[in-house]
Amino acid sequence: MSLALATLIYEWRRYMAAVIALACSGLLVLFFIGMFMGIGKGFTAQIDRARADIMVLGPGATALFNGGPSGLPRRLMPLVMSHPEVTQVAPLDGSGGRFQNIAQRSKDGPTDPSTAPKNTKMEFVRMTVIDAVPGSVTVPTDYTDAMVEALRQPYAVAVDQTALKTLGVKLGDQALYNGKTITIGVVTTGYPNMMQPTLVASRDTLRMLGEADTGSRVGPLMVKIADPARADIVAAQLNKLADGKFKAWTRSELAQANEGSLFKESFIAIILIAAVIISGFIGVVITWQTLRGAIMANIKEFASLRALGVSMGSLRVIVMELSFWVGVVGILMALALTWGVSMLASMGALPMAFPLPIVIAVSIFLLIIAMLSGLLSLGVLKNSQPADLLR
Repeated sequence: MSLALATLIYEWRRYMAAVIALACSGLLVLFFIGMFMGIGKGFTAQIDRARADIMVLGPGATALFNGGPSGLPRRLMPLVMSHPEVTQVAPLDGSGGRFQNIAQRSKDGPTDPSTAPKNTKMEFVRMTVIDAVPGSVTVPTDYTDAMVEALRQPYAVAVDQTALKTLGVKLGDQALYNGKTITIGVVTTGYPNMMQPTLVASRDTLRMLGEADTGSRVGPLMVKIADPARADIVAAQLNKLADGKFKAWTRSELAQANEGSLFKESFIAIILIAAVIISGFIGVVITWQTLRGAIMANIKEFASLRALGVSMGSLRVIVMELSFWVGVVGILMALALTWGVSMLASMGALPMAFPLPIVIAVSIFLLIIAMLSGLLSLGVLKNSQPADLLR
């Protein structure tokens, strides 16, 4: 065990403030990133879990949402279907509108009109569709056959369990969507959306509600192929077949594009840049002062090492190694705190997501803070004069 690591282990109290400062700096950045990424995942959860291997978007689209026009002329659907390896093609469709629950009658009698408004909730919701056929390309992989069968019933919709309280409904309740009566036929799990509650209905139900897209253009196409392992090859072949009329994406490519599109939003970029600057400044200052104070407390030990012939360069290496280990422990604590916060957030229906490349980047950022703090603390070693041991 090196001298620097042994010092950190046996005198951990002196370095705890630096570790906590690094952990909180990492938590601040990871929290904002996780929150924004989770919000994006909430919007695309149904698509991410669908059976589609390829998504077909408009030629100018750079992402599924907020990435330019993603709709397509309906006449292009047969062109996509003509590929010999394509087995299913279905367009995305959806709508949005006003949702209002229907105040339920009490078991003891009719609801008192004076108290009914207190039980009424009104929210603006997003509506997405599936083709209520088991194994359909638009049906998420975690939907059971019973759930699909329930959504085949006219005017039946699915609601995630995290939205039940917000909408004031439960399984089996009736509600109003844009003035028409619908029934909560399915309650799902794992589809939270903190920004706007989402309903899922069959394509037939959306048509009966009068909001299905029956025009000359359709939404992005979900494509299922015979061999999912050939998704990259088939997507390239479809792009060649398209001749610039559309662009085919594998699901992994589109997921990366969706993640990247979030950081192009100006307000998100401003918040993240501010979080990085603030966390970096706080981390450097507190870690630097903590390391400086700890080195000053051990200045006689460093003076003794110099008296034994240890060079100043070797002492600087010890301090930098000590800073490195402080950074490593701070990263581990930051990851632990972030995991705990994400668990608390999930209880409050706040989805969070942490892509591995971003977690690695934040970890490197914390390590740089620790090493920079150690570099700023090297000046204290000038006080480690062997002559001071004689005083």
